[in-house]
Parts: sequence; C-alpha cells; structure tokens
Amino acid sequence: MKDAMPSPTETTAISVRGAIKHYGAVHAVDGVDLEIGRGEMFGLIGHNGAGKSTLFKMMLGLVPATAGDIRIHGAPVHGTGFRAVRRAIGYLPENVVLYDNLTGIETLRYFARLKGAPLADCASALERVGLAQAAGRAVREYSKGMRQRLGFAQALLGRPQVLFLDEPTTGLDPEAIRNFYVTLRGLRGEGVTMIITSHILAELQERVDRLAIMSAGRVQAVGSVQSLREQMALPLRLEVVATENSVAAVRDALEALPVSGQRWRGALFDGTVPREAKMAVLAALAVLGGALRDFRIHEPSLEDVFFGFAD
Repeated sequence: MKDAMPSPTETTAISVRGAIKHYGAVHAVDGVDLEIGRGEMFGLIGHNGAGKSTLFKMMLGLVPATAGDIRIHGAPVHGTGFRAVRRAIGYLPENVVLYDNLTGIETLRYFARLKGAPLADCASALERVGLAQAAGRAVREYSKGMRQRLGFAQALLGRPQVLFLDEPTTGLDPEAIRNFYVTLRGLRGEGVTMIITSHILAELQERVDRLAIMSAGRVQAVGSVQSLREQMALPLRLEVVATENSVAAVRDALEALPVSGQRWRGALFDGTVPREAKMAVLAALAVLGGALRDFRIHEPSLEDVFFGFAD
C-alpha cells in the first residue's frame, strides 16, 4: 500500500505492529500495522463496527491487546515506562461526561489535578476553546456544543504531545468547527501529533496529512487523500458550460473524448473522465476556447474513496 508503513525512526510518534483484539469469537481488531509520525494529523475512519474505536482505546492503553505491540514515543502502552508517556497524551472521547454542578473552570481544575497538570493552564485552555466568558457558569447551563468544547479544553491540559480525538466536532456549529480546526493547525505547528476519528468525512478531506481506512478489524488502506484517490483510480467528474450558440459544437467535441456518463441539461454538460485522460481532455477543451463559458474538474471526494476501499 502506498504511504502505508514509514520505517520506525525517532520521528515516529505511534507504532502499531500486529495489533489484535479478540472478544471471544469476535475479531474486533485483526492484525493492524500503523506508523504515525510526530506532528502528523492522522485520520482513522471506518463503518460502525470496523474496529477503529477498539484500536483507538488500544493505542491509549485503555484496552489490552490480545496480541501485538503498540508503542507511543517508543514506550509500550502496557509497559512500566508508559506512565510518564501518558502524561503527554490528551484524549477527547466521543461522549464527554462532565459534572453538571461544577463550573467550567472548576471542571478543568478537577481534571488538571487528575493529570498532574498546572492549575494555571486551566484559564488559558478555556480561552483557547472560546469558553473564557463561560468559565464561572455551571456546566448544567452549557449547550451540547459548549460541553464538547469543554471536553476539548480538558484534553489540552498539560500541553500534550499526542492528542486522541474521537468524533471531536459532535454538537459543534459551523463556526465552532472552523475554530476547532484552526486550533488543531496551531497545535500541529507546535509539533503535536493528532489522531482523529470522524464520520463527517468532508471535514477530514482537506485537513489530515494521512488517514487509515478500516473495515472488519483490518486496515484496508493508508495514505494521503490524493494517494488513495490514485490507488483507487477513481474517475474525475467533468462539468462543462457551453455558450448558448455552441452547444452542438461542444457536444460533438465531447463525444469524441473518453468521457462516460454523459448528461446534458441545456448548456450544462456533466460526465466522468478516466484519471489518465485528464490532460488530453483539458487540451481538447482549451481548443474550444470561446465556445465555453466555464468548465470544472472535480476530484473524487473522501467519501467516494472510503466506499471504494471499505465496501
């Protein structure tokens, strides 16, 4: 698999070798190999039941592996040296559970004591997630999105070097989602490694460096979104808008090209092009010149790639 297994070096944050987790006859994770680099924003996607949540918890050391080796910054997750490494890990679970009677700042101070993080970091963490003005309000008064941001703030306590984020934008509105990923870009610039699971594939498409697609407990593919598109050899979508008097001429030109699924709606053409024919099609469109009002070529979405590998 292209981009699948970089050699383990000092630049590796997480190493997973032959990871297996069986629950009786159920093979939740069935032989996974992964290498995630330091400072990488890495996506983990799959259908419900694909094994990604179990793998997530195995990497965190919350679920023991049936077999295999998992290391974070070189330390085995169930070894004696992992206690020190754990202090450099932040975790935002899919379902954030908080104490309703505590205020936002009291909640972070509680988690800071559990983590051994400086209490002085609590106010800045709330500021970073946009909750500074709500620091003194009881959590029971928080909306779902505010609770999610408070959960993110606790994950940031102690200035972690590795962040595990499980469905992190649940309950967030579009502005909060944008701000969340702005924060992640800042953290990546600081060298923080991030592993993200999400069912909202459009969010990950332009944001992760690489991702792994899981199905039936196994990793089906690993790589950048573009490299996975190329592995699947998925066709490109072509849209062409002809000028009012040139529809017939444009139609004739397109029929001579390797374009499939042709559909016309007035002056608008919609079809697909094999990836290897992209440049030839572009050259032919350029010759049409003034006969075209516009044209667009769309790469397959991450959703298209996902279903191609996972089905």
